[in-house]
Amino acid sequence: MISHLTNSEIDRTRWNECVKKCPFARPYGLSWYLDSITPGWEALVYGDYLSVFPLPSFKKYCVRYTVTPPFLQQLGLFSRDESSAADLAGDMMEQVVSRYPFIDLCIRNRIDAEKFSVTPRVNYELDLSLPYDKLWDNFTKHCKRNVETARKHKPEITEDLSPEELVGLFISNRGAYIRGVKEKDYNRLIKLMHYCLENKKGRIMGVRNLKGDPVYGLFLVEALNRMIMLLVANTPFSREKRTGYYIIDELVKNHAASCSVLDFAGSSITSIAAFQKSFGSAEKTFYRIYYNNLIRPLRFLR
Repeated sequence: MISHLTNSEIDRTRWNECVKKCPFARPYGLSWYLDSITPGWEALVYGDYLSVFPLPSFKKYCVRYTVTPPFLQQLGLFSRDESSAADLAGDMMEQVVSRYPFIDLCIRNRIDAEKFSVTPRVNYELDLSLPYDKLWDNFTKHCKRNVETARKHKPEITEDLSPEELVGLFISNRGAYIRGVKEKDYNRLIKLMHYCLENKKGRIMGVRNLKGDPVYGLFLVEALNRMIMLLVANTPFSREKRTGYYIIDELVKNHAASCSVLDFAGSSITSIAAFQKSFGSAEKTFYRIYYNNLIRPLRFLR
């Protein structure tokens, strides 16, 4: 039986136990992540928290809708039993349609139903179980050259950047050109960053110039044996010095031969996707599920 739960009805302890036991476990599905990035989220729960399906829930012009917000790459079905996940995900989406006339969700499950527009998207993940020399062998020649160039500069990595400082660096460089990300979204990201730093579920890696100004920053969410590169702030200086290559190489070197996965969080920008792929990472597909049953005056709600 599938139950719909409002935010206050969700048992967060049992919810997190389900997500953690899922073979597809991702930090995105944990309650503390959802509480920070999409407060007020709702959920579909199968049985006694055997499977869960988080729903970022919003309301505008008296219309309830569900969309994947910024800084939350993908959700979908988290189930302890993967053998029935495909069928159950389809049943869950039928429940979603009955409650929301507008749906724009990125989920890991492919849903084959004519009512939905389904668009594949790609994430890049690097399995760090091999020793460093084996991982290095899988870097592309272009990547190796950039890492070696960056090593000559040997930037000093610091973890003293604040969430506000990193987000400010991102906005002043690339963030200003990104559509659809609002001030409230950045504020929610900052809230998540503070939570992760305070609870040892993430860290910030940065580089400063001789004046002490930040020239590069990276925020990692670290949970469930996964390091997600949730926010990367580059500057013309860091691009010239190939700082990003140096930072990723250090991460790979320090976590090689472990059970960790370096999750690049994907990108639709060709140059960024090529950077992520150059470290020997594997393509992992997820899906954008779109459904719009609004009346014509509200068709472009978002």
